[in-house]
Amino acid sequence: MPFKQFVPRPFTSSGINAYAPAASGVYGISNAREWLYIGESDDIRGDLLAHLQDLHTPLMTLQPTGFVLEVCDRGTRLPRQDRLILEYEPFCNRSSLNDAQRTPRSSRSR
Repeated sequence: MPFKQFVPRPFTSSGINAYAPAASGVYGISNAREWLYIGESDDIRGDLLAHLQDLHTPLMTLQPTGFVLEVCDRGTRLPRQDRLILEYEPFCNRSSLNDAQRTPRSSRSR
């Protein structure tokens, strides 16, 4: 099932502050060509701003331009994120998914 919000918001500081709540949920980051990353957080706004400010990550080298989100509670957040990753196959989650298959979730840091 795709993101409920399918129109991307601008992946800029002002766009994130205007449209992303400081709430629990899942989010997706994209550029003009593809989905780049899907994440989950207790604070969607905080995580998006952190991604935006960390300029030397693989995500930021792909020049993200937009984000979408869904507010959801902590209990449904991780299964929803996993479903969206399987559906969209975002570039930055692909290597993370391969690492996860080799490393049990309980031993990974979030």
